[in-house]
Amino acid sequence: MVGSLAAGVLLTGAWYATATATPAAKAADDLAVTNTTVNLAAKFPYLSAGYNNTREWTRTATAVAPNGTLRVAWPASDGIHVTPLTKAGKRSGSDTVVKGAKEVGGLVAHNDGFALVTRVADSNKWKETAAALVRYKNGKQAFRTKLTGTASNDTAPLLDGQLAWNGKKYGAYFVVHGAGGFADGHFGDKLAYVSAKGAKLNGGWGWGCSHNEGIALHAEPTGAFTSLCFDDWRSGLFVSTGIGAPDNAPVVQREQCWAGYCGGTFPGRTGDLVKSSTGRYATAFASRGAASAAKNPDDASGRGWTVKPKTKTHQVAVAFLKNRNSPAGKPTYLTNAPGTEHVNVRIAPYGKDRLLVSWESLKNAKCANGTCTGTFTGTHLRLIDWNGKFKTPDKVVKARITGDIATLADGSLTWAYAPVTPSYSTALTGASPTTKTLRIARLER
Repeated sequence: MVGSLAAGVLLTGAWYATATATPAAKAADDLAVTNTTVNLAAKFPYLSAGYNNTREWTRTATAVAPNGTLRVAWPASDGIHVTPLTKAGKRSGSDTVVKGAKEVGGLVAHNDGFALVTRVADSNKWKETAAALVRYKNGKQAFRTKLTGTASNDTAPLLDGQLAWNGKKYGAYFVVHGAGGFADGHFGDKLAYVSAKGAKLNGGWGWGCSHNEGIALHAEPTGAFTSLCFDDWRSGLFVSTGIGAPDNAPVVQREQCWAGYCGGTFPGRTGDLVKSSTGRYATAFASRGAASAAKNPDDASGRGWTVKPKTKTHQVAVAFLKNRNSPAGKPTYLTNAPGTEHVNVRIAPYGKDRLLVSWESLKNAKCANGTCTGTFTGTHLRLIDWNGKFKTPDKVVKARITGDIATLADGSLTWAYAPVTPSYSTALTGASPTTKTLRIARLER
């Protein structure tokens, strides 16, 4: 546990202030979340089946335009809906429906519309979807650029993606499936750059981290965008560098990874990538740590690693980078409760010198093959500084952070989530339940 409190009680791995509250405890009380309800034009299936059919929140993406208005993207049976909202989080018009689109893989809001990374129909040997960047202006599609296809020998049956914009170009980072060539049948990741008019640009890579389902991306004003990935070949979280990632990518943290599972899919268990004013970076993720880590003697390439996890359950970890290429020491762990599972880990900027870290906790966790079930006990909010030291005890709130977080001009944070009671006690089988409302949460600065 990082830091200390004058008085407190440790319950399920998290500090709660007692009656002798300190100034830090008072600050935690200030972390109040307000909600606005938005009615939906279609049913939103709010759960998805993750690894071992674990219950994952279906991703929504909330993005803020330069003029302060909001867009929220969410999937429905007729495509991806993008709902326009006012600065206060109230509906300001009818949805734009991206027909035929299958997944929210990242969203950028513009004053005149939005850009969305999603999946669309394609013709390929696996009969799988293609990744595409779709741009809408003033309610009409401006371009739809496919990012996978027969020419590049890849498909996108799922994205677990991110989309970033630096004012001149988009960066789209997502999972790919080899459909020919050297990577036929294997899974990797791809970073593609696209111009403001929809043209493919040089840079990025066509094949990177193996079985990557933990993607983070941050736009830079010049040069390559900063990115992170979970890689199952070298087993861990890395600064991703394309095809060289299994060989020479900087190591952020060793983790036990296998086909498609590591810290969990990005939308549900891996945090974002936040940049400080001094050029440092922070990310948060669900971690089982490494009791031991060594090269796999059965891997003839010499690049494979075997990691034995330290705990059966995932704990909340925060890692820092000195710059876009260099990790800054070992991650800081915010929880230490082996019997409690921690999911849906997020991180966001909070003012100039603090970070908001959030997660959901599951008590009485039962784990098998790297995933756990348990009883939901709340969404935790904690403020930390850029050294990993916590500035408040946990604030437990009813609102959940089940999608991308947007930062408003005044520093407030906002996101969209399904207004339902969480349940992680069993695996998800069959179709997802649905809702016809979203709540737009706001954490004031």
